[in-house]
Amino acid sequence: METGQRIFQTNNNTDSTLQNKLSIQVSLSGLSFCVLNKPSKRILHHSYIAFNKIAPPIEVLKQLKEHLSSNKLFQQDFKDVTVIHDNALATLVPKSLFNKNNLSDYLKFNSKILNNDFITFDELSQNEIINVYVPYVNINNFIFDTYGTFEYNHYSTLLINTLFEIHDGGANASMYVNIRSNHFEIVILKNKELILFNSFEYKTEEDFVYYILFTAEQLLLDPETFPLTLMGKINKNDALYNAAYTYVREVSIYNQETKFMLKPEDKKNFIQNFVLQNNL
Repeated sequence: METGQRIFQTNNNTDSTLQNKLSIQVSLSGLSFCVLNKPSKRILHHSYIAFNKIAPPIEVLKQLKEHLSSNKLFQQDFKDVTVIHDNALATLVPKSLFNKNNLSDYLKFNSKILNNDFITFDELSQNEIINVYVPYVNINNFIFDTYGTFEYNHYSTLLINTLFEIHDGGANASMYVNIRSNHFEIVILKNKELILFNSFEYKTEEDFVYYILFTAEQLLLDPETFPLTLMGKINKNDALYNAAYTYVREVSIYNQETKFMLKPEDKKNFIQNFVLQNNL
């Protein structure tokens, strides 16, 4: 299975005790960092930087460099380094229609891309689907120069793959909503098939529930019967949960007990990053 482009470089460090993994999630609105000791399953570091406004890629790189240089924990060789590119410059393509020589053609109708943009792709774990996207090349180049070998994927690839794993594969369509600070993703699965993936921005709970109901209406899903699972930045005391439950009968929150050890004060923020914690 091809899971995104990999960058390979010989690692001269042959120390077999090297067991830490660095994961970095990159977006124009913030950065997430996680260092995992794999044998002990202990989270050695978890942090998030939220920008005051959408930042250009050059500013994101500056913030990344500053954060990595601020902590000695990052000044080491890692067993694994992964980068998650989190942006809207992505589209899903059936594998039967996919040609890697036409990558820009898949993106140009629903994303604003430049002639010199580097475009790559991930192959999803199921259903013959290709995710074509634009990574942050300046980030990739810096990580390559700093750590050598690393792997990167698009955020939506990892989200959909993870939902494939937890979905029960039932005959009825199920809606999954991954909630973040100012936007959320809707994924609908049925019979282990991807029916829909989309991302929406919201400011109020009315915005939030409108997009859920609009999506359900377009796919002829009955709010009285289809299961809606919420995950990410959500709890049962949240206005978003109450708004969803007002209009959709079967609402649940995906409560995942983390399999990693971490400081109690870090647990909430870590668990709310659904994609990061499920792809360490």
